[in-house]
Amino acid sequence: MGKLDGRVVIVTGAARGQGEQEARLFRAEGAEVVVADVLDEQGKALAEEIGALYVHLDVSQESDWRRATQAAVEEYGRLDGLVNNAGILRFHTLLDTPLDEFMQIVNVNQVGCFLGIKAVGPVLSDGGTIVNTASYTGMTGMAGVGAYAASKHAILGLTRVAALELAPRGIRVNAMCPGAIDTAMSNPAVLDPTADGEQASRGLDRFYRKVVPLGRIGRPEEVARLALFLTSADSSYITGQPFVIDGGWLAGVSVL
Repeated sequence: MGKLDGRVVIVTGAARGQGEQEARLFRAEGAEVVVADVLDEQGKALAEEIGALYVHLDVSQESDWRRATQAAVEEYGRLDGLVNNAGILRFHTLLDTPLDEFMQIVNVNQVGCFLGIKAVGPVLSDGGTIVNTASYTGMTGMAGVGAYAASKHAILGLTRVAALELAPRGIRVNAMCPGAIDTAMSNPAVLDPTADGEQASRGLDRFYRKVVPLGRIGRPEEVARLALFLTSADSSYITGQPFVIDGGWLAGVSVL
């Protein structure tokens, strides 16, 4: 038996990276998975491969959320979980960040998370789960990613409020706070078919060895396992909490 047998879960940003690994793992653990993304070709291919439903979803658009939620319920008759995984990252100092870029990040990361909670909340089964993807930078600051950090801090607030408001129905809402993870967001080489992605990953490991106690960048499948824990009955008495998965980065700086 799988840990998610009989459950129906939407995973956003599921065409690649963390979302893809979450969709694959959830399906392997018995869930009916709704692969949601704006990358239609990749998303459809993944859904066909794992036996899931694909829906086009721009998380910043409320109408897309209504269609995605309706499609999930029409296909499977119920909805039990949501993983708000979709997000974007841009690098700029605060003083050099254009307003339109700041708002784009807020609309995808923060508003997208809010709209997801709002859309699935009314139809989510009692005892359901919502997992929001925040960030290491939602727990602390990081120069050069001010808009991203602001949006991820906001996700923690949304998570806590949603946990309080949905608790009477037994719905649990938690947040994951990944550090650097080896996906296209931090390793664009994985998107370049002419590049050596493995070599790029080894280079990232060498860089993060300097700042991460465990000495390497994280892997998306490791984040997926945390998402599984927070979606399954293994975390049945946990709600409203941030879970840092960063190889010890947030613990501090070693002087040894």
